[in-house]
Amino acid sequence: MTDDTHSRPAADSAPESLDVIAVGAHPDDVEIGCGGTLARLVQQGYHVGIVDLTDGEPTPGSPSPDVRLAEAAEAARILGVHRETMAFENRRLFDGFDVRVELAKIFRRFRPRIVIGLEGGTPMASPDHEEAAKIINAAVFYSRLSKWDETFDGLPVHPIQQQVWYSLAFASLTPPSGPSRFVVDISDTLEIKLESIRAYKTQFPPEKDRVFRLVEGQASLFGAVAGFQAGELLSGARPLGVQNLVTALCPPPQ
Repeated sequence: MTDDTHSRPAADSAPESLDVIAVGAHPDDVEIGCGGTLARLVQQGYHVGIVDLTDGEPTPGSPSPDVRLAEAAEAARILGVHRETMAFENRRLFDGFDVRVELAKIFRRFRPRIVIGLEGGTPMASPDHEEAAKIINAAVFYSRLSKWDETFDGLPVHPIQQQVWYSLAFASLTPPSGPSRFVVDISDTLEIKLESIRAYKTQFPPEKDRVFRLVEGQASLFGAVAGFQAGELLSGARPLGVQNLVTALCPPPQ
């Protein structure tokens, strides 16, 4: 189990394992970056979780950490996912040994097949995003290291099969990097994604409606280029293999 000084228990009962875990620096990062993908995975029957490295506090607009945590819990309910909020400090999040180990403990505890993390920094936005990207990458590696039982409280080694990244750099015209890029069809879950973001009422008051226009516009663009009504662009750590070129490139119409 994770150290109580570094992780707060989730409101829902914790599952024994998760197929996919998405990680963000703050509550709302994951919802904005890949909330539609997570909601789609839940619809497909997978067990999905979100891990926030911090509770996002202090932050303008939020009256207290309890309010922000309640918003995060509501967003998780809307998406249908389990949520873990770690107790590292917003605005003081730095890549380091302790945070790497604590996140790796969560991976070892829930044993996901896929980890989705931040692709990198976001210019003119929180530097926590860039630090979180480094922390997540290291924790994926730490999760599979043997001969380190005392460091991980005896939690068994867990090799994560695949790592994927989402981007929060909405102001950039440069696509995310990585060996592979792909678009996830979120035509049926875009509204769920938007609803989960709206759960953060203190963070997205009416004067910040521009955020929703950006999210919807980007989803429409990515979806259109891939033949969907809406999509999320993700990048993978490995190229995607194709066994049947025709079915891969020309799937039957839905």
